[in-house]
Amino acid sequence: MATPLTLNTDRTSDGVPRVVVAGEIDMTNVAVFADALTEAAESADRGGAVAVDLAAVKYLDSAAINALFAQTDRVARMHLVVHPFLMPVLRISGLGELATIEPAS
Repeated sequence: MATPLTLNTDRTSDGVPRVVVAGEIDMTNVAVFADALTEAAESADRGGAVAVDLAAVKYLDSAAINALFAQTDRVARMHLVVHPFLMPVLRISGLGELATIEPAS
């Protein structure tokens, strides 16, 4: 049984491609998440920025973290807004060295 996941893609007011995610990201749905990240990276202007809103995600597994890492090589900047529960995991993973990570309010 797949874990519930909702994905929406749009652009920020500055025109930056954004992926907005709600639910849980794990091995049952990481391919959909990775595809959305890839599409956002491809639509970024000349390898520009991508925003990922994970404010409504309280769980992600290592496959989801790997999907985020994979896109950091494809874009100039990745900006993540994450649920505070995820901050320790993302810090430990080292993703903060390659992307801007801020807690959701």
